[in-house]
Amino acid sequence: MTPRARFAKYGRMATRTKLDLTGLKCPLPALKTRKALKGLKPGDVLEVLCTDPLSVIDIPNLIQETGDKIDIARHAEREIVFVIEKQMA
Repeated sequence: MTPRARFAKYGRMATRTKLDLTGLKCPLPALKTRKALKGLKPGDVLEVLCTDPLSVIDIPNLIQETGDKIDIARHAEREIVFVIEKQMA
């Protein structure tokens, strides 16, 4: 979805926030992601950078609970990037 489409969908321009959680181990990436999501408005995007291999399980499970949208933008050997779009509360 383009930023313009998000603007029309939520009536405002969406923001994109980057959260660098490299070096943190379970459960900290999921906990810090949850905290960051609470400060976002619908349509905002949170890009989360992790190095903990368990985050590929923990963060999608968190997003299933919150009802937001998630995509794994990059999953390399030592780095995982999640792109999460905040949905309506």
